[in-house]
Amino acid sequence: MNNGTKVLNLKKLLIYVDWKLLLFLLLFLNVKLAVKIPAIVLIYLLQFDFKFGFRLKNSRLPLFYPLIIGIGIIGFIINSNYFNINYNIVFATGIGFWVICILAIHQVKLSVERNNTEVIHNTIVVFFIINAVASLLNLAYIVWVTHAINPYTYQGEYQKYFVSTGDFIKGLTFDTSTTNAVLNAFGIIYFLSKKNAGMTLLCMAVLILTASNFTNVFILIILAYLFAFNSTRDQKSVIIVCLVFLVVFMAKISPQNNDYVINTVKTFFYKKSIISPWPGNNKIPVNLRPDSTLSPEEKRQKIAILYLDSIEKAHKAPIAHLILPPNVPATATGRILLPKPDVNLPVYQWLKTTPPEQKQLVDFVNVHQKELPISGHPHWTSVPGKITGLLQTVNFFKQHPSKIIVGDGVGNFSSKLAFRATGLKFTGGYPAKHIYINHNFLINHLDIYLNFFSKSASSHSLINSPFSVYDQLLAEYGLAGLLALFVFYIGFFAKHYVNLTYGIPLLLFVLAIFFIDYWFEQLSIMIMLELMLFLNIKEGQGLVKNKNLRTNEN
Repeated sequence: MNNGTKVLNLKKLLIYVDWKLLLFLLLFLNVKLAVKIPAIVLIYLLQFDFKFGFRLKNSRLPLFYPLIIGIGIIGFIINSNYFNINYNIVFATGIGFWVICILAIHQVKLSVERNNTEVIHNTIVVFFIINAVASLLNLAYIVWVTHAINPYTYQGEYQKYFVSTGDFIKGLTFDTSTTNAVLNAFGIIYFLSKKNAGMTLLCMAVLILTASNFTNVFILIILAYLFAFNSTRDQKSVIIVCLVFLVVFMAKISPQNNDYVINTVKTFFYKKSIISPWPGNNKIPVNLRPDSTLSPEEKRQKIAILYLDSIEKAHKAPIAHLILPPNVPATATGRILLPKPDVNLPVYQWLKTTPPEQKQLVDFVNVHQKELPISGHPHWTSVPGKITGLLQTVNFFKQHPSKIIVGDGVGNFSSKLAFRATGLKFTGGYPAKHIYINHNFLINHLDIYLNFFSKSASSHSLINSPFSVYDQLLAEYGLAGLLALFVFYIGFFAKHYVNLTYGIPLLLFVLAIFFIDYWFEQLSIMIMLELMLFLNIKEGQGLVKNKNLRTNEN
């Protein structure tokens, strides 16, 4: 009976799926712009419609998108950058990103309008199942390459995986693992509300595998809110299991990541790292440390020490009557056991040398040393780069108050596009002959990014990245851009709060993750957020309509 029911549910799932929407999601969420654009073209060929329905009152889509384009154009005119051909390309590309956002959200809205809620739900289920399979294949590949059942503790290949294993769990988007983490966080909130324990735990498992500490913290806050104010007994049980998953992962599967989180938090709040990330300050004997953590001079010292130790052992005859001091570990024959280094120490979690792919950043700093106030004059700061970036934006407006309304212009201060246009391959390639770097960007956000990411891998953390939606909109679109976000985007969905269930925690969560990256420019997670919110609004309106019908009948 149960098997027959499962087969029936599977057939139902396969029949009642919007395959056009699913194909669009699978393609559009791919990290490559060369895949996203054909995805847009394909969906419009399959579902041809350009009736966007933007209106001042009861707009069909968020007015945020056309408004932000308008603010960008005004800034372009006011800042008078149109005489620079390379900047014209940057500006057109930035506006193009917003246009793609409009085209994408319109298709999502069409899918919700033209299908019943069950079809959209099934489509979301299939999407997350495919993404989970892709994520598990990522992990399986790492296990196969390393021959380690638990690659989160594997220290070979110069610690390529180890504490950074989660960075390779990218899922079907092939984007950063943070993107995969945020998508699965959306899934946790959505499926928990739907009382689908299996999918909730599947999304939680994938989220944990990405080892995205920021996302873990934010989702724990949301789960705590749901546990306390908006959950049934069964949902509370699922939330507890999710917490157990995370605790087991941090304690048993990746204890190094746990130590990293603790050290990062203490650094953030107390402005002092437990163990300095620089190789010269660690206290572990050089002969007990892995080669990947050693400088060239330390490697020579290690070779010499090991050589001398081997010579000494070869010339010493065994002493049978040797009496060892108490508590000295030894074998039955009197052989002393040397203690192994504690691999949980932060010194073993990071590669101490700058990776080859970061060499171009070091070269850039050397060439522009005089222009870079922070990275051009090497020093270690305990203040996270993300906070420094926000302070840079505030200080910029203090010095340029005339730009506070519409900002410094598209791609001129704080955006994925600004980083891409440097040609340094931060977020993808860019034509070398059209490289563009605004001076305000160079001496502020680019400088702070270079200060951390051109140094040791221990500083390559989200907490040191100036990426932020809030920072982008404030710096490049001014107070007008930030106001447009809250009033005409967040407000567009929040005004339906009566109809929203999982939509409220989704909005709270997205307000938090806006601090992590330039998500609108990513052209990825926002489309999934919008799909879920439109679906929740339709579900809520349907419930209200049915309730009114029952009331009239009575």
